[in-house]
Amino acid sequence: MSRTAYVNGQYVPLSEALVNIEDRGYQFSDGVYEGIAVRHGVICDLEPHLDRLGRSMDGIQLEAPMARAPLRLILKEVVRRNKTRDGFLYIQVTRGVAKRNHAFPDFVPPALTITCHRLDFDRLITLAKKGVAAHSTPDIRWGRCDLKTISLLPNILAKQEASVAGAFEAIMLDGDGYVTEGSSTNIWMVGADNTLITRSTSDNILPGIARHIVKEIAGELDLSIETRAFSLKEALAAREVFLTSTTSCAMPITIIDGKKIGDGQPGKVATALLKSFVERLDQQA
Repeated sequence: MSRTAYVNGQYVPLSEALVNIEDRGYQFSDGVYEGIAVRHGVICDLEPHLDRLGRSMDGIQLEAPMARAPLRLILKEVVRRNKTRDGFLYIQVTRGVAKRNHAFPDFVPPALTITCHRLDFDRLITLAKKGVAAHSTPDIRWGRCDLKTISLLPNILAKQEASVAGAFEAIMLDGDGYVTEGSSTNIWMVGADNTLITRSTSDNILPGIARHIVKEIAGELDLSIETRAFSLKEALAAREVFLTSTTSCAMPITIIDGKKIGDGQPGKVATALLKSFVERLDQQA
């Protein structure tokens, strides 16, 4: 089946979805993005994602390409045209096309592109039954990691380093050896009393939508949450460690840097969170 993308006002075959070579997203990484889960044909947690998209645009002084209401309609149409049952909806907004100059251009409309690809939730659940490995690496990103910008080269380098090490995700560490987040995820550990511990978003951490969902689920499961920095040493000694993201929900991490977490098997807390997370997506469908 031919995939369909939305590019600056037009629905086009994915193979023909092109942007101008002087688009500032291409030349400067001057833009922001969002990734949203689609479950049984329904866009999940759309409003929180659009809230965060708006915050990211405001954070880099980028004008919204359109109002929220027409954007909702376009997103639903992209899902419909692609006949997506379970998928990943990607939105990117850049500062548009202009002659190459570092300063913002005047009177240039922002560029909007949207794509949708299949996401295999069954594979995700199967993967979670075994858990995944992670690899630690220094966090070399810029000073506004709370914004979801397309300037992702440090994340890519971290992810590649993890991949070469045979790991699913990179766990990034600040200069003091404390966990910041993953290359594309938020990182959690489970304390001795089943308290969920994750770094505060006030510490230049992306406010993950999946992170917020897990906090809600934790309340329903009577699990306490502590937001604070924790070290790699603490994570290695934790009962459980897991990551959260739109594409991984709540994924158990069973190995870090070749060392087992707990008994090396997915823990009860992360397993329960993942089960409730998927059930929550199904309820929206």
